[in-house]
Amino acid sequence: MVTNPKIEKKKEEIIKTQARLTEIKNKLREKRQELIDLENEEIVAMFRSEIITEDDFAALMRSRREQEFEDDDDESAFEEKEEKLNAFSEN
Repeated sequence: MVTNPKIEKKKEEIIKTQARLTEIKNKLREKRQELIDLENEEIVAMFRSEIITEDDFAALMRSRREQEFEDDDDESAFEEKEEKLNAFSEN
């Protein structure tokens, strides 16, 4: 059976687009993780310098969690961030 060249070309375009999309999603995941790491470093620095009280810290975390939940399209990313915050607060 002879295939339509237009169909084959469209299939190739779809495959290429899917590959680029996967790459972009991976980059986005990395950038979000970098942001979390930087925010965590900032929080640790504030605690160490005693710029922030425990009550202020709790309020900050609540507001960040709410904001991240509103901004995040990916629920698993929110859960990952929440786990990190919980692990940080246990230390």
